[in-house]
Order: sequence, then C-alpha cells, then structure tokens
Amino acid sequence: MNFSTIVKGVLLTFSLFIISNFHSVAQQANFEAAERFTGDKMEKLIGNTSVYPRWIDDTNNFWYPYENAEGKNWYFVNAERPNQRLLFDQEEMASQLTEIFERPFNALDLDLKDFEYDTDKERFTFHVDSIEFTYNVNGNDLIKGDSLDKEERENWATYSPDSTYIAFAKDHNLYIMRSDDPDSTEIQLTEDGERWFSYQADQGDTTSNERLRSRARFFDDEQKIWVSRNDSRKVDELWVIDSMGERPSLETYKYGMPGEDEIGINHIEVFDIGSRERVRMDTDKWEDQDLSANYGNHQTGDYRPNSSDKLYIYRENRPSDKMDILIADTETGETTVLFSETSEPYFNWSYQYLGIMNDGEEYLWWSERTGWGQLYRYDSEGNLINQITSGNFVVGDVVKVDTTAQRIFFEGYGRDGDHPYNAHLYSVKFDGSDFKHLTPENANHNISESDEGNYFVDNYSRVDEPTRTVLRDQNGRVTLTLQEVDMSAAEQIGWKAPEEFKVKAADGATDIYGVMWKPFDFDSTKSYPIISYVYPGPQTEPFPTSFSLQGYTGRNQALAQLGFVVVAFGNRGGSPMRSRYYHTYGYDNLRDYPLADNKYGIEQLAARHSFINQNKVGIFGHSGGGFMSTAALLSYPDFYTAAVSSAGNHDNNIYNTWWGETHHGVTEIKKTVKEMNEDSVEVEKEVITFESEIKTNAALAENLKGHLLLVHGDMDNNVHPANTLRLVDALVKAGKRFDLMILPGRRHGFGPYQPYFERQKWYYFAEHLLGDYRTNVNFNLPEDE
Repeated sequence: MNFSTIVKGVLLTFSLFIISNFHSVAQQANFEAAERFTGDKMEKLIGNTSVYPRWIDDTNNFWYPYENAEGKNWYFVNAERPNQRLLFDQEEMASQLTEIFERPFNALDLDLKDFEYDTDKERFTFHVDSIEFTYNVNGNDLIKGDSLDKEERENWATYSPDSTYIAFAKDHNLYIMRSDDPDSTEIQLTEDGERWFSYQADQGDTTSNERLRSRARFFDDEQKIWVSRNDSRKVDELWVIDSMGERPSLETYKYGMPGEDEIGINHIEVFDIGSRERVRMDTDKWEDQDLSANYGNHQTGDYRPNSSDKLYIYRENRPSDKMDILIADTETGETTVLFSETSEPYFNWSYQYLGIMNDGEEYLWWSERTGWGQLYRYDSEGNLINQITSGNFVVGDVVKVDTTAQRIFFEGYGRDGDHPYNAHLYSVKFDGSDFKHLTPENANHNISESDEGNYFVDNYSRVDEPTRTVLRDQNGRVTLTLQEVDMSAAEQIGWKAPEEFKVKAADGATDIYGVMWKPFDFDSTKSYPIISYVYPGPQTEPFPTSFSLQGYTGRNQALAQLGFVVVAFGNRGGSPMRSRYYHTYGYDNLRDYPLADNKYGIEQLAARHSFINQNKVGIFGHSGGGFMSTAALLSYPDFYTAAVSSAGNHDNNIYNTWWGETHHGVTEIKKTVKEMNEDSVEVEKEVITFESEIKTNAALAENLKGHLLLVHGDMDNNVHPANTLRLVDALVKAGKRFDLMILPGRRHGFGPYQPYFERQKWYYFAEHLLGDYRTNVNFNLPEDE
C-alpha cells in the first residue's frame, strides 16, 4: 500500500467520523409539534379561558360572552339572587338574521358586535355588517335598524355623564354641542389651539375642519369641562417612513429624549359650559414638572369629583422622586397643596392611588414609605389620620371603596404565603380594623367588581390550574360558579401544563420566580438546550401567574415543542409587586441590572435538572426584552449561544424621556447666567438643566461571539428603529457577523407579521441550538394572516 492510499484512507475515515459525529449531535426540530400547539390553535380547540363581565350601570346585573367546545354563548347574571341564564335563544337569533340577510348564520358562532344594554327597557343593541339591531330580551324580538354611517363609527364624540353635551375637537380647538340634536349649533370654546399644543387627542394630526376626538373630560355635574394638554411645540421632532403606501411618506412626531432641554409642558384648563369662560390652573413649581388631572385608580375612577368647583391634580418633578396632591379652585385657578411626599429613587406608578371620599371629607393614599406599598388615610386638610394596612406585602389595585360601610376592597400580593405574584382580594375598614382575606384559594385572582353592591366576579387560576370563574359576595363567599375551563380535549392530543419554579438571584439570597415549558414528548434521559424568555421590568416580569393559552404563554409552549426547555423568570428590579428595594434595584444601571440574575438562574436550573444542556443557551425578548437579550449575549459571550432580540431599546439615550430618566436617573444642574433684562440692565438668572447618560448595547459590540438576530419594525414610533441601527453600526465596525430583519410598515408590535416572526425565531434557535440547518422546511402560517 503506497503513501497516497494510506493518506486517502485516513482522510476518508476522518470524514466519516466527522459526518457521523455531526449527525449524532444534531437534532431535528419538531416543527410539526410546534405548529400543532400554537396559542391560536389551542384557543380554537378550548375556547375562552376567562370571563369578562359587562356590569350594567347602577345594577348588580351583568352579561358576558363565553366560547368553549359548545360554541359561543351570551349569559345574563343577577348577582343578588344569584342566578345565571342564557341571554337569548341563539337558534332563534340565527334564524331571524338568516331571514333578514338572506344568508345562513351559525348559531354556535354569531358575530354580534358592540352590545349595549338599556336597563329600563330590558333590551340590547348590537350590529351585524354595519346594520344596527335592537333585541328585546323578554319577547325574543329582533328589530332591524339603520345602517351605521362612517361618522358614528369613528367615535369622535366625548359625552357628558348624562349625555346632554358632546365635546370634540376641530382644527386643534375645543368645541361642544348638545347631543339631542345632530344638527345643533357647534359652540367653539377656544381659538388658540394649534398643532403640538392642541385640544385634539392626537396633537400631531394635520386634519382640518373635521370632528375629531378631544382631550376634554366632563365634571359629573355637567357644569364644566377640564382639559390637560401638553405644549410640545419646542420639543424636537422624530420621524419614521411609511414605505408601504402608494408613495413612501414621512411621518413626523414629537419625541423628548433623556437629558434634553425641551420635553413638553403640561397645562390644565377648566371651561365653564354656561359662560364659556376658561381658567388655567396655577400649578407652576418645578422645572419640567409632570401634571395629571385624571388621577386615581383606573378601575374605580375616584379621581373625578362630584362637583365642578374643584379639581384634584397630581404634580411630580422631573426626576420622579417628589410629588404633590393639589386641590384646584376651578373658578380662580388657585391651587393648594393637600399633601406631599418624597420617594427615592422614584415613585412606583403601578399602584399609586388617590381615593376621594365624600367629595373631600377624607382621602385614601397609596405609599411605599415603609418600603412596602400600603394604604393611608388623610383628613380634609391633608393630615394623616391613620395607616390603614401594614406588613411586608404590597397593596395592589384598589378595587372598590364602600364609603357607607367605610370599607376598602383591594388586591394584595405576598401576604398569605403562596406565590408572591398571586393577586388576592382583601377588605379592611378605613381605620385599619376588621381585615379580611376574601379569596383563600392558592391561585392568582383576577377581580371585576359590581357597579352597585359589593359583588365580585373572580377568575382564579395558576399556570398549571385552568381558570375557574365564580361570583363572590362582600365576605368572599362563592355564591355562583359561572364557568370552568375544560382542558380534556387538549390533554387528549398531548397537551401538558407548564411548571412553576423558584431559584435564587445572583446575591444568593433573594427568591426569583419563574415558569418552565417542556416538549410534550419530554424524555428526562435526554439533553435539551434551554431558552430564556426575558423582560427586565421594572413594571412587570416575563412569566405568567394565571392560566392562559395565548400571548407569550402560547408562544413559549410552541417554541418548547421544537425540542427545547423554555423558561421565563424574573430578576431583581423586575416587579412592582414586591418591596420597594426589589422594584428599584436597577436604578442607575439600566443596561446591566437584570443580567447576572438570569445567568445564575439558568445555572441553578441546569444543576438541578440533568436534562438541561447548559452548553446550549438561547435567550430572546421584545422591547425591553430585546434590549436585555442582546445585553446578555454581549455581556456573557461564553455562556449564551444565541439571541433573538426584537424591537429592543438598545440605546436608552434615544428612548423616551420619562422611561430613561425615571428608571436610570437624571441629574439636575443649576447654574447662574448673566443676561440683559427689558431695561438693558445686566442681571443674573438661575438656569436649570438636566443630564442623563445610559449605558448602551453598542458599547459591548466587540464582545459578540454567539449568534444574534436583530428584528425591528421600520415604523416603530415607540422604540425608534435607530435603537437597532446604532447597534448594527457598532457590530459592523467591530467586524461581527449577525442577522438583521426589518419588518416593513410595522410599529412596536408586529401585528399580522407576528406569526412570520415567531417561525423565524423557531428556525433561528433550531439552527444554532439544535444544529438543524434544513432549508426545505416551509412556514405554515395561519390561513387568516
């Protein structure tokens, strides 16, 4: 045998070894299973997973639609009796609609839009194909009405509480008219409105001489209107290009960035409907302060006073660590400070709440002054009467206030020993006595309160326990079971619930919570790459606490079926549902604060479970998660293998003012300058400016070793595409390989492009974590996309 033959034999043997070794390592992704268990398909199989009650004004009755294996039904509930019945005979409804439209209707899937209920006449209105119908509940009588015209559907009108008046905007100015006559005279209240200092809801709209929705709000007594508008005329412009129109066009909007001098100035004005006079509220105090007159809990609306003689205003300084509650005299515009508070480094805006009791006899206020969000009670002069709640837990949303019984109903987190992110319903007297836990089940409780008495619809579930929906009374007693999610059809085709877990943060002490999704054909003897779905907070963390089939739960479930263990867990600085220390941990370190916790959490899970392959780690996220996933890949290049980062704010110095300055910090700088006054005399003047500098992902571009897919919508007017393109520039200059996908015409959310993006993510992780580089696998996009 000659030397050449020996060499060829050695090379052939080596080549066969390489090919054999490649196929032993590479694993084919199970795209078929991923397609079978997408959130959309699971929802079609199972139906709804929660009840969303529509409480009927001034009653303890509500109705709701609900879809399951039996079809779509509408239910009517009387909470006082209590009982539940079908709202109407759907077969009869389908029959009548078939006769009217001369085409068939499916009684199990009636497409009835915009239900409205008339309590006095016991009838509903809705529309089908833009034709309005009235349905009399008692007689099963369907009456065809008129076609809804375009102007009605545009929803330009803001109605007064008793529907006497309509407020609207036109050519940036404020108008009112009576609602009882469509041809009534338009009354123009202002003449100084202009683009970027407008009374329109959309301040930048260039439409003229057309009725548009305004920024106006009516007082309950219908005597006055108040408006909050922002003077953004000096704020710098930002642009995106609409490439998908008949001709590419430029879209212009105002956008303040951290540290900039001009960020917009808020003004609050009150208009007397009778006299048509306007009064501006005197609120000046801090440079670049923020004002909000629609202040209160989003569920209760306690911010709106009963009478129009006064208005409550929330005032906060630019660093977001000092605030005042003001009472404004709407006749004179004068304001007085009810009470003030300081909360460093910034206020927790998720649960801030002002409850106005009996038109200002007493006030309820939410504060983190002890390090935990609790409720406090003040008298009419702003003096503290008593602390209402206390302890190492967080009071969440105030659900309802019963002033007659002097009792508050609220959601709370972390008080009773189960998952600290589970919401529970509690009640307590104004003086802090008679504290009650109303939802004892170990689950996350989603509460909807009645309009009249103290009744509550409770959707409660866990990620591994399907939703049960019940009606409760004021003592928490379950009086009626409304619906229970049945997962048997999904279980028959292999569906399994995800699992909750707990690890430690990188400090080795703080508990971190999360959820794990596995392939439904999971084999504990195999080794699976792990993928971490991330969002850094601080307003929320990326894992679910309730049962769901859609959203990121459905997406993570489908992704896992490819052959991955998918996890989502929190990090210090991530959630407002815990202590003030935990929530504000990331202050002054907006890029890096969540990264060590994510890496250490994955290491713990890999040490705990032999089926997790710590040498193949993926990470992905959207928006802040896009920022975080790239930062993780660049900060720990030897740990993370691949990242998919969508719509990431990779450079928070060009993200919006409020986000960066609040959560990273801003420095107030005072200096004295000399200038000439009106009399040509040189005088000294104090000038206040602000500075903010935030670490960027571009600064880490040299570190890239793994695989990075960057995705951004080219019309994202929230996180501007420049955030991604600046990172692209740094990666190119560093000579790094990466992948980039621009989605045309997409905003911050990807809308109809989402299914395509999801499958791109599947293939990217399949290639770089499984070694599955097949190119003949087609995208199976939903037919309706």
